[in-house]
Amino acid sequence: MVVALVVTALFSCQALLRTATKLYPQRYAPQGDPGALVGTFLGADVERAHLAVKLTRVASGFEQPTTLAFVPAEPDTAVVLEKTGTMKWFDVKTGDGGDLATVPVTTPSEQGLLGLAFHPRFVENRRFFLNYTLAKDGKDVSRVEEWTAGPPPLRGKTVKAVRVVLEVEQPYANHNGGHLAFGPDGMLFIGFGDGGFAADPHLAGQDLGTWLGKMLRVDVDRADATGGYSVPTDNPFVATPNARPEIWALGLRNPWRYAFAPDGRLVVGDVGQDAWEEVGFAARGDNLGWNVREGRHCFRPAEGCRAEGLRDPFFEYGHDEGQSVTGGVVVTGARVPGLMGRYLFGDFIAGKLWALDLGAAASAALVQPTALGKWPVLPVSFALDEAGDAYVLDFAGAVLRLDAP
Repeated sequence: MVVALVVTALFSCQALLRTATKLYPQRYAPQGDPGALVGTFLGADVERAHLAVKLTRVASGFEQPTTLAFVPAEPDTAVVLEKTGTMKWFDVKTGDGGDLATVPVTTPSEQGLLGLAFHPRFVENRRFFLNYTLAKDGKDVSRVEEWTAGPPPLRGKTVKAVRVVLEVEQPYANHNGGHLAFGPDGMLFIGFGDGGFAADPHLAGQDLGTWLGKMLRVDVDRADATGGYSVPTDNPFVATPNARPEIWALGLRNPWRYAFAPDGRLVVGDVGQDAWEEVGFAARGDNLGWNVREGRHCFRPAEGCRAEGLRDPFFEYGHDEGQSVTGGVVVTGARVPGLMGRYLFGDFIAGKLWALDLGAAASAALVQPTALGKWPVLPVSFALDEAGDAYVLDFAGAVLRLDAP
């Protein structure tokens, strides 16, 4: 996302250590001088097309921030979630800010306060949703919860929890996912990892009987009598025996950030196991392949695995380039002209940023991105402001805007 000795004792293989400590700055500090904010091009990025950008620090001082989101219709106000449970607001122009709420979370490994999504009609109904982990009845649980905010502006106003939308038990402290996003259809999309440890020991990725390793799609505006949501009737597995009807797509290892493109396609960054990080689409009923494949490569079995019925990513990169993908956003603003219309994403460990043309990703072939440089940051999340301009949330504690050089 301290406890390095505990993690080492519990998880012995190198790949699991990488994943289980993904959100620990004590183990993974930014590479380079964070104060300099200078980008460089290394490895495969040397041969790729380049786009010159600069990162401008607009806020700092956050403790292990995990999520950044701009408040609808309040263009200067953003919200940051901190892993340890605090929700904060800040003004992108002045740097002023304060606390909004504190959520009682569990924080080992990749757990904590992880995801936030404002309702598409937030300006009218003041509803938003959080995704976090907590201890409940002696078990670790991921909870999606509805909250409300007082009248605008959000800064300094009362926010409070209203109801639990859904919960799922987490067998391990890593691969909990945690992101939330509303689709253009108004449905809430919830991404859960395979439950953790390494190599999907519970085989959750391909099991339609569990939410783990899946992308869920639920209707939070029409809760049924049994919970905080209803299942859309056009979900792909509603009529499949023994399948959880909330499932939209399967075969995910740990979807660390996803977003909808302007054309409505859902783009997911899925953290890899031993060798490959991937970015791909997750359409209705898609099987993204985990735990059969890691990226476009066989995982179980190591050779001769099936490919039929599995959707390959449109971009993948090996661990010589980075070790933990952070899914991004499609930039719609004009602040950096070369970024407009491109999908911006990065690698948490390497501090690399890339931009990719999703139009070229319509075919089955791999797409090569444009390199934006390797930076002394830990990109844990991306966000767009009201103008569609892009920001990077650095887990080391800063919010950075992408500007033209």
